[in-house]
Amino acid sequence: MQFFWLYIDDLVGKGLDLFTILELIGLVSVSTFTTALPLALLFSSIMTFGNLGESFELIAIKAAGIPLVRFMRPLFIFAIFLSGVAFLFANNIIPVTQMKLSSLKYEIIVSKPALDIKEGVFYDKIDGYVIKLGKKESNDSVIRNIVIFEKKFNLQDNMIIAESGVMRVSKDKKFLEFIMYNGWRYQERGLKNTTNTEFTRLHFKEYKKVFNLSSFQMNKGNDNIYDPKMLSIRQLSYAIDSLQNKDSFYVKKTNLEVMPYMKFMKYKDSAAVFASLKNTPSIQNFNAILPDSLSGNILESLGYQFTSIINNIQSIKETFKSNASAGAYHAIEWHRKFTLSFACIVLFLIGAPLGSIIRKGGLGTPLVLAIVFFVIFFLLNNFGEKFAKSGEWTVYKGMWLSSSILIPVGLFLTYKAMRDSQLFNQEFYYRLLQPIKVTLQKYFKK
Repeated sequence: MQFFWLYIDDLVGKGLDLFTILELIGLVSVSTFTTALPLALLFSSIMTFGNLGESFELIAIKAAGIPLVRFMRPLFIFAIFLSGVAFLFANNIIPVTQMKLSSLKYEIIVSKPALDIKEGVFYDKIDGYVIKLGKKESNDSVIRNIVIFEKKFNLQDNMIIAESGVMRVSKDKKFLEFIMYNGWRYQERGLKNTTNTEFTRLHFKEYKKVFNLSSFQMNKGNDNIYDPKMLSIRQLSYAIDSLQNKDSFYVKKTNLEVMPYMKFMKYKDSAAVFASLKNTPSIQNFNAILPDSLSGNILESLGYQFTSIINNIQSIKETFKSNASAGAYHAIEWHRKFTLSFACIVLFLIGAPLGSIIRKGGLGTPLVLAIVFFVIFFLLNNFGEKFAKSGEWTVYKGMWLSSSILIPVGLFLTYKAMRDSQLFNQEFYYRLLQPIKVTLQKYFKK
């Protein structure tokens, strides 16, 4: 549902065939398997143990001398088995599914360009161009009232206007072709720093414009053909190792881009010589030994040198931050394959004792409690991931936040269930608060 709410405007009413829609739904459903399995295990464990408690079967089992932990053991082993299945699924099936899903989204846009270009809306997802279509026919190929701005960042943007045309994709699906009829092309040519320019206007009966489709794809957040979610544990480990061991790259980049501007570093071993000359009156003031005719040029040259050094260092810094962010994203996906699998065990440890405590079966109370605990798990998981992506926490701490908090909760509920706790019994709290209620009533009567 999240996926279709995000892409509903791009998919509905665009003439997609039934097979493509079913394939898209199937791929999205498979990609959510590792998230849905822990929820299903939590809900089923609460409902199962709730039914056993409601029919007094748990009481009979305990009366026969079988402790709750021993009774839970086979199901706990089965939960571990499901956790292993979830890990294998996340490591082998999900990467392939994510790759096919991204490819299918791209293919939908490439095969039907009208999905992304809407009537009466300026479209700027193609680098260097802004396109506006007045009307599209039902087949999404015939277009009318075409306006194309070419962003060249010169004196002004060039412009093409046409009454009608045909929009299609080349056979190799690398280019989008506009064949326009009966229109005008406007262009201004000249130097930037002059007003002496040449304006040309060209009328055409037929004009063909070709656009590169490298950037012509869904622009929804960080949708790319490559995504760390498409990698397995082994591939992620290799990518993380490559991103973390780039010290030699930064040293080489610094030597190439920064060191040429710092020629004085070759004399760094002559510090003692400079120290002995520092007290010489004739060279205490650097400006005093410069001729007036050269001081301005030298200071201007120094300004250019420092500007170049700062820009190059800033570029290296941005490259470092980008690699660090990419490394964090890969590490997050590496840990996610384990955390979502381990969540099956964690949520079973919560669901089984919780069901034996509430002693309610069916779809009422178990469903509510399952949703509450899963929302808590989901929020903790997202909070930890956000902190890990922002760099405020380590990836390990962020991705294992939910498990580290919920495991003690599961152990506490198991402890309470073993001792027939009245933790969720309304009558217990009513009896507990009744003496306080009576005392307060006597006090207020006085």
